[in-house]
Amino acid sequence: MDIQIATLCDHAADYNGKLVITGTFDTLAARAVPVVHPSCALAMRFCFTAEDAGRHKLSINIINEDGESLDPNNMPIEPEFEVKLPDNVPFLTRNIVMNLQGLRFPEDGLYSIDIGCDGEILMRLPLRIVQVKQGPDGKPKMG
Repeated sequence: MDIQIATLCDHAADYNGKLVITGTFDTLAARAVPVVHPSCALAMRFCFTAEDAGRHKLSINIINEDGESLDPNNMPIEPEFEVKLPDNVPFLTRNIVMNLQGLRFPEDGLYSIDIGCDGEILMRLPLRIVQVKQGPDGKPKMG
């Protein structure tokens, strides 16, 4: 199992097997914390081969620098799925789009989106939350 693409973005869609991604990002800037991001998506494209056949459990968890879940009541998100390749097909790709609404980051700093399968982390996407302050000249500066 190979993750060909994984990104946090403003919007994503699967369009006839094509993964359409708009506005990929890894940093959120805000004037105050906590930061609530109203809506975004986690876009992923997986490639499966015959050795991946069978039932699997995906795991998505957003964690802080200490490894604590951003929302322990709702994360990790753990959907199960089945991989079955048709005869004489060397590989199969599938797009997964997870729409995330109302993500609340209690403070600035580094966060990660952990993508795992069957108990093993396959990829860790970094996400930085930055508080922007206004300088004496009135221009924003990163804090």
